[in-house]
Amino acid sequence: MSESKNKLLGDMPPDEFLAAGGNVLEFINSYFDQLESLPVLARTEPGKLMEQLPSAAPESGESFDAILADVERLILPGVTNWNHPNFHGLFSTSTSGPGILGEALSAAFDMKSMLWRTAPASTELEDATLSWLRQMLGLPEAFEGIIYDTASVSTMHAIAAARERAGLNIRELGMSGR
Repeated sequence: MSESKNKLLGDMPPDEFLAAGGNVLEFINSYFDQLESLPVLARTEPGKLMEQLPSAAPESGESFDAILADVERLILPGVTNWNHPNFHGLFSTSTSGPGILGEALSAAFDMKSMLWRTAPASTELEDATLSWLRQMLGLPEAFEGIIYDTASVSTMHAIAAARERAGLNIRELGMSGR
């Protein structure tokens, strides 16, 4: 691999970025290797992390190795392991190796996918993905969709769409319909 001439990684030189990235991937891999032996629920009490953190922001940053050590020592005890095979609460998770790597790419591109002009590739990839899903489900071509970032937003949109379809005229008649 040739040496990177990249100067756009903020305060992190490219060689440090590559080394830290490799360390992060090793950390993630190790986490998944030991996941089944970890407790499902966090091993902490309210306020425990706050007690261990400095009361004021540090005046200078730490090495990425020190940050990863802090994640293991301070953060992991306060993590509910949603990926644990015995975690059956709230809703299922969908973490996968390709998903983790995809998130890294997404973070690097930092796309603001609010409309085609701000993110043509993202917009068209969403359209293609939804078209494939529509075809897999055997739905007519008239069906369209949106990929949401959270279940809460999608639920709110579904409720708003159902309200509009019911023709309640809430803007004109109010919630009571009078």
